[in-house]
Amino acid sequence: MNNLMRLHTFGRCLNNRRLHSIKYVLDAENRQLYQDIFPDICQKDIKKLWRSPPQCVYAGFDPTAESLHIGNLLILINLIYWQRCGHQAIVLLGGATGLIGDPSFRTHERAEIEQVVLHENLKSIEQNIRKVIRNHQEYFCKNISRLTPIKILNNLDWYKDTNVLPFIKEFGKYFRMGAMLGRKSVQSRLNSESGMSFTEFMYPLFQGYDWLHLQRTYNCNFQVGGQDQMGNIVAGYDLITKYKKEQVYGLTLPLVTAEGGKKFGKSIGNAVWLSPSKSSSFQLYQYFMRTEDADIEKLLHFFTFLSTHVIKEIVQEHIKQPEKRLAQKYLAEKVTLLVHGDEGLVAAKRASDVLYNKNIESLARMNINDLVEVLEGATVVELLAEPGINVYELAMKASCFKTNSDARRIIEAGGFYINYQKITNTNEVIVPGIHILSNNVSLLRVGKKTYHVVRWL
Repeated sequence: MNNLMRLHTFGRCLNNRRLHSIKYVLDAENRQLYQDIFPDICQKDIKKLWRSPPQCVYAGFDPTAESLHIGNLLILINLIYWQRCGHQAIVLLGGATGLIGDPSFRTHERAEIEQVVLHENLKSIEQNIRKVIRNHQEYFCKNISRLTPIKILNNLDWYKDTNVLPFIKEFGKYFRMGAMLGRKSVQSRLNSESGMSFTEFMYPLFQGYDWLHLQRTYNCNFQVGGQDQMGNIVAGYDLITKYKKEQVYGLTLPLVTAEGGKKFGKSIGNAVWLSPSKSSSFQLYQYFMRTEDADIEKLLHFFTFLSTHVIKEIVQEHIKQPEKRLAQKYLAEKVTLLVHGDEGLVAAKRASDVLYNKNIESLARMNINDLVEVLEGATVVELLAEPGINVYELAMKASCFKTNSDARRIIEAGGFYINYQKITNTNEVIVPGIHILSNNVSLLRVGKKTYHVVRWL
């Protein structure tokens, strides 16, 4: 059995365990899987509740973009862990709060979202969430006892008919100005040139009320969010403990950063998205394939459903031959399968095979759009398949060279490739099945990186 197959066997072992024996991602001793617990002095109580299902937990997602990204995926995976442990998980879509925009740690106010855009964003991110939930059930827990379905709610449902005066009178009095003004994110904005609008300043009140509503309706005593959400979580905690005199708990997860340590974000332009229309399965797969060895164990904890013991087995196998990137392959496969399903994983591996292994069989199975996406910057040209056309004529028709002399000189010097095969004879006749693949595509390359994709008509 080869090494990668052994790693897959380790992973499958988890699916044969009973639900109650699954490793708890929420275990208070496993500090690497979360950032902070609030209130921190209640860790023993929290751990006891975690192990006493069913509890109820929620995480919120505002529709500020038409897709979630892999930073959001970490929170979804955490909710799925709660589900796997027998708890009720709730995904809250911010149909109302999305109109305001969370100001946390932003340097400027968010651009106002039009209703039609907000509606489309809501639909799109709900599709992201449902697909991840569906893929988890189909590929990762076939043999686990029936799971409690994750609820997906929209906070617009309880705000759309709210009268602002009674709302402010009943709940506004529980929010103290000193605490709100003291938040680091608020202070940084108040001291900036753009300042902070009252609309943004009120955002924690609405997120706090969201938690109160869920606590009253579903007995939801836990909220999960990114590290940058602690201020909003504390606002909800304060409201519930003062208004209802009941104890609730917040859990923040580490922020997943892009290459270079920067936070993911739409405005930064570096997000790896969950929607295939914004980031392909190949791009997601390759992001995790590029994981540094120093981070691989941490990301296996973050993004897979493996026990600590199995993760250590994988890392140990990886250390023996790090150049094979076995741990990265395992991580990339599992995340891509969770987000894009089996079809997406096959496409990602095929594209990787074409780009990095120069596999002709995989190349022949790719459609033109996927190929162009993989070969960023490639030029596409459509040509009629004329009998007797030779290599030189093909190169000129595809605009691979500026002049006739360049074409003959570079081809004869060995700098021209068709479907990864070096061609040096300018008079060689183009033959279907050799130069033209079964998908009616020829991949031309000049030098090391300049690609031209020919689609034969």
